[in-house]
Amino acid sequence: MKVTLLAHTPDADRICAAAARSCYSDKPSSTLVETMKNPAKMLANVVSMGHHSVIEHATFTFCIEGVSRSLTHQLVRHRIASFSQQSQRYVSLQEATYVVPDSVMEVEGAEEIYRNAMDAAWKAYNDLEALGILAEDARYVLPNGCTTNITVTMNARELMHMFSLRCCNRAQWEIRQMADEMLRLCKEACPVIFAYGGPACVRGPCPEGEKCCGNPRKDLITPESE
Repeated sequence: MKVTLLAHTPDADRICAAAARSCYSDKPSSTLVETMKNPAKMLANVVSMGHHSVIEHATFTFCIEGVSRSLTHQLVRHRIASFSQQSQRYVSLQEATYVVPDSVMEVEGAEEIYRNAMDAAWKAYNDLEALGILAEDARYVLPNGCTTNITVTMNARELMHMFSLRCCNRAQWEIRQMADEMLRLCKEACPVIFAYGGPACVRGPCPEGEKCCGNPRKDLITPESE
């Protein structure tokens, strides 16, 4: 898996702070963005109180490579986003590339079963294409573990929502790994907006009730959020 932050709103912390301050000022954000004395403190206060509409003014675009179709089926459920995914209709997948879960690697005999199934799926796919079957139809035999590339654009508010779900220890391991890396990149780019990024246990009590893992993600807490 490789996650790259391709682009984001320049100086997003300051822009979102100016937008927030303009709600309580007789000055427009075009003036405030240049004159605010402590935009980081202003924005941190607003975000910590849960007023996240102002961070919708910041957008982030990621390239996510080498992840499974199982992951992207989960990812595209985040509806306030834009997605451009490698097409299995127009891209012929000659090489067998797929994700192997750690659990498969750790159990004796499981990896052989897994790889044999993958090899059989790709052989069937290639055999169908050799018979003249279009890639868009041959792809029906390909597994969820098949790798893909996807470009994702979200605003900061939707990213915060995604991180609250996908950085949780109860999230599926592959999408959690992706979300953790996306959050790391976001924190580097905009440390104030994402100071409280991560699952609910970063900000307070876990909402999972009896299903709580009992292991808060303390590794995601930054100095700005303490």
